[in-house]
Amino acid sequence: MSDIENKSIGYLSHAGDYSLRNSRALSGVTQLWSDAFARAMAEQVGESTGVSTEVSPTAANPVTGEPLGGSNALGQIVDQRQLPVEGVPRTPPVPLHLPIAEFELDLLPKPAEPFSVSDMIEQQRNLNFDSGWVRPLVLDPPQADPGPAPQERPLHLPIAEFEWDLADKPALPLDPQTIDAQQRHLDFDNGWARPLILQNLRMAA
Repeated sequence: MSDIENKSIGYLSHAGDYSLRNSRALSGVTQLWSDAFARAMAEQVGESTGVSTEVSPTAANPVTGEPLGGSNALGQIVDQRQLPVEGVPRTPPVPLHLPIAEFELDLLPKPAEPFSVSDMIEQQRNLNFDSGWVRPLVLDPPQADPGPAPQERPLHLPIAEFEWDLADKPALPLDPQTIDAQQRHLDFDNGWARPLILQNLRMAA
């Protein structure tokens, strides 16, 4: 049976409250672990050798009784200040050199070679021909009297029903030898093979 109990609204009971049981169990386990860790740390500190837990007395000047810690620290500070320090020259950053075609002319495409005199004469002759004859003729073609338009004619469609040349050629008639062989095979099938096969099918059924 299940231990889940259905309680009415407003009724609080710890009889079947599993969250309360879990909280108590976890708190007990946590306390056990903390105690175990504390005992382990105490044993480790007690068994460790060579580590003195006593605080060493502060060194002092036997004459004046002044502690030597401050004077030693001051002496180290004075010695560090008296060290020769050489300045390191700092140069400003140099701008990055990027080879840009606008400034690096070597990166530009090489200029095209100049045309020869014969090529220039040929190009000028073609330009004069286009400007003096072709363009005026195309833009202002000569007006000619229109001739008669072609007469309408029926559209020719090659249909097999009317174009007998497109129909299948008739089959050639069989020769007498072929007709005799076909008749012999038909008589053999109808007179011997077909009745035998039917009889075997009847017996098997």
